[in-house]
Amino acid sequence: MLSGIPLFPEQASTLAPEVDNLYFFITAVTAFFALLVVVFVTVFAIKYRDRTGTKVGEPIHGSIPLEIGWSLIPFLITMVIFAWATVVFFQIVRAPDQTLEVYSTGKRWMWRFQHIDGKSEINELHVPLGRPVKVVFTSEDVLHSLYVPAFRVKADAIPGRYSSIWFTPTKTGEFHLFCAEYCGTNHSGMIGKVVVMEPNEYQAWLSGDTGLPMAARGEQLFQQLGCVSCHLPDGAGRGPSLLGKFGGQETLGDGTVVAVDDVYVRESILAPQQKLVAGYQPLMPTFQGQVNEEGVMSLIEYIKTLPSTGQPAAAAQARTAPAPAAQGGSR
Repeated sequence: MLSGIPLFPEQASTLAPEVDNLYFFITAVTAFFALLVVVFVTVFAIKYRDRTGTKVGEPIHGSIPLEIGWSLIPFLITMVIFAWATVVFFQIVRAPDQTLEVYSTGKRWMWRFQHIDGKSEINELHVPLGRPVKVVFTSEDVLHSLYVPAFRVKADAIPGRYSSIWFTPTKTGEFHLFCAEYCGTNHSGMIGKVVVMEPNEYQAWLSGDTGLPMAARGEQLFQQLGCVSCHLPDGAGRGPSLLGKFGGQETLGDGTVVAVDDVYVRESILAPQQKLVAGYQPLMPTFQGQVNEEGVMSLIEYIKTLPSTGQPAAAAQARTAPAPAAQGGSR
C-alpha cells in the first residue's frame, strides 16, 4: 500500500482469489526469467569482457541438451498457464444453475439495474451476501463495459446483444462499479457501487417500496402489443405457442435448430423475420422502437414463466391489476 492507496482492489467474491492467484503466478514467472536474464547478461559481460579490444570470438558449437532445455521448459510453463487460465475462464463465464438474476441496461452515462421482483436502481446494485448473482445486461447506445474490480468481473455491454457477469459476494459493504470502456464525454462519471448486504437485510430492502415484478410487466406488454392475439396456447394462431418454450429448442423453416434463450427471444421481438419458426408465415412485424430494452427484458421474464400448459403462475401471483385489453396487430 502506497500512501493509503492499495496496490490491488480487495478480494470480495469467490472469483477474486482465483483470478489473483493466476495473475500473481504469471507475474512471478515473468519476473523470475527477467531477473535471470539480467543476472546472466551481467555476469557474462563481466567475466568475458575484453580489456585489450583485440580478441576475436571463437566459433561456438550448439548443445542439444541446452536447445531442448530452453524449448521444453517454456513450453511446460505455458501449458501450465494455459490449463490454469482455462479453468479460471470457465469459472468466470459459467454461472451456477441457481443464481439471483438481475437485468441491467447501460446508456450514457448511467447503469440501470432491474430486479426481477420489481425493484429498480440507478448506478447502485444491492445484492445479498453469499448468494451467486448473475447480471444480464446490454447497451442502449454505444459500447460500455460493466466492471466491478473487487469481484474481478468485467464484460462489455454491446448494443443489440446480451452479455452477463456473475459473482458470489464474500464481504458486506460497498464496492466500486465502473464503465471500463470509453463511451463519450462523461465516461469518467459513469460510476456506481455494488452494495452487499446480509441476506435478511437484503430481503427487507427488496420488499420495500417496489413496483410490479418484471414478469407481470411483461404480461401487460404481451397484451398491449397484441402478442396474445397470435401466440395462442394451442399453437393454432398466426404465431407459434410460447408455452414451455423457453430453455428448449425450436426448429426453423430452413431446418436449423436454435436454442430458445434470451438472445433468441430478443431477436424474435426486434427482428422477427430473421429466424422463422417452421410452419409459420413471416407475418410478425418488428417492435423495434415500440418497446425499449427494459420492456424486452420484461417480456423475456414473462415468457420464462409460461409453463407447458395452463397460465403463467409467477405472473398470475404477482399481478396486482387486470392486464389492459389487447390492441390490434399480429405477432
